[in-house]
Amino acid sequence: MEKDMTTGKPLPVILKFMLPLIIGNIFQQLYNLADSIVAGQFIGVDALAAIGGTSSLMFFVTGWLNGLASGFAILVAQCFGAKKLERMRHFVAMSVYLMTAFSIIMTVGFEAANRPILRLMNSPENLIGDISAYMGVIYAGLFVTAAYNFLAAVLRALGDSKSPLYFLMISAAINVLLDIVLIVNFHMGVEGCAYATVIAQGISAALCLLYIVKKFPILHLRKENFHFSIQSIKKLLGLGIPMGLQFSITAIGTIIVQGAVNVYGAVYIAGFSAASKLQNIIAAVFVSFGATAATFVGQNRGAGKMERVKQGVRCTQWMILGWSFVMMVCVYLFGKYMVLLFTDGSETKVIYAAVTYFKAVAWCYPFLGCIFLYRNALQGMGYGLIPMLGGVFELVARTGIILLVSGKTGFIGVCLADPAAWIAALIPLVPFYFYIMKRKIM
Repeated sequence: MEKDMTTGKPLPVILKFMLPLIIGNIFQQLYNLADSIVAGQFIGVDALAAIGGTSSLMFFVTGWLNGLASGFAILVAQCFGAKKLERMRHFVAMSVYLMTAFSIIMTVGFEAANRPILRLMNSPENLIGDISAYMGVIYAGLFVTAAYNFLAAVLRALGDSKSPLYFLMISAAINVLLDIVLIVNFHMGVEGCAYATVIAQGISAALCLLYIVKKFPILHLRKENFHFSIQSIKKLLGLGIPMGLQFSITAIGTIIVQGAVNVYGAVYIAGFSAASKLQNIIAAVFVSFGATAATFVGQNRGAGKMERVKQGVRCTQWMILGWSFVMMVCVYLFGKYMVLLFTDGSETKVIYAAVTYFKAVAWCYPFLGCIFLYRNALQGMGYGLIPMLGGVFELVARTGIILLVSGKTGFIGVCLADPAAWIAALIPLVPFYFYIMKRKIM
């Protein structure tokens, strides 16, 4: 069901829309989080480090597919809103072609380049076998990853944001169960974690498809919908590629940081991995704030209610500051205890590395939250170049810090790459937002 965000007090409207997104984004993080917890507790530090070493690559691969799917779904939503249902089904069919092609090409390419990529990332030799085995299974399952991302995006485009959430919750629970069974009972090591992730994603994709077949007859495709159209393909790529690139630019930065962390060995990789997984949960709330802002701003911009846009952004800004403060206190006071989810208390060096990362970055959480707010607000108003430019600033800052500190400072120097990137990303975003708002409201 569609949600009208152009009426009512901004705060309740924003909260009502945002809460399901927060739950969904947190469950999205549970896939890799569950892998890391089970591997760290039942296999050991090297296994935790191996899976942790895949995080940036996972973000790059799945982020690209998610961006493509979200971009393709924009045209689906537009046609649905205009009641051009035959045109909508055609775009869905063309998107199936594209998502299938991208998943096949990426699977073949990444499988072939698996170990060379890991060596470029300075992965320790004693971990490369486990990391490449884990990523090999993930690459082989990219088709189901692409399928879930696209089917969920289509459902959201038609106004159904709750069903993908329910399916994701079910598959997350299955993922945790399979992790334990495949590792503890079948002794499959880190490969067991990867199989659990792929199987769980396949189940979520299958549930989405079955739900569409039963509940959305307007999405039932016929042979004529699959008539190939270069023009339609160009339109879809024109929206999907920029959104995929936005994820990829950020992911490349995290890959560079991961490569610098890998130099310090398995203990620091494990600590960095544990802290990053916990931080991803914190960031999932920021992502939800941003997605809500995009919808709120987009609807009210379309209705010409720019003063309401301003109110909504200001309201969201205060909520981001509140969440940032709470999380800063939590990680400073309880960060070392949260790391015990991943490893035994005797692994003091792993805990030290994780706490070091938290101390280096937690003070900058307000800046991280603002990236999602202002990037999505600008996209909601129809501006795509400046948000992408913010990603470029982020990448340059991360790379610059790594080049300055790599091999010259301790681990904490590498950790500072994230705060530098978050602050740099806001350099084009915030001034442009206020410039646009001043011009639109005057």
